[in-house]
Amino acid sequence: MQDGSTAGLVDRDTAQALFLTLQQRALAAGISLRAPPPEPTSCCGRGCNGCVWEGYYGAVDYWREEALLQLSP
Repeated sequence: MQDGSTAGLVDRDTAQALFLTLQQRALAAGISLRAPPPEPTSCCGRGCNGCVWEGYYGAVDYWREEALLQLSP
């Protein structure tokens, strides 16, 4: 996860590591990133089609893309 890629982004821990990695890079570069998307709080745990976690991971990917654009030279 050093480069900020989301290959294999399928769990909460991976998303949190992504946020930390990119936020550290931004801090070192003197760049302010917007806050990462909040985790869902309404998952029922039944594996629904269109689960709130699917939307969350989509938002994480969008946040990553935006962060990488800001961090690119």
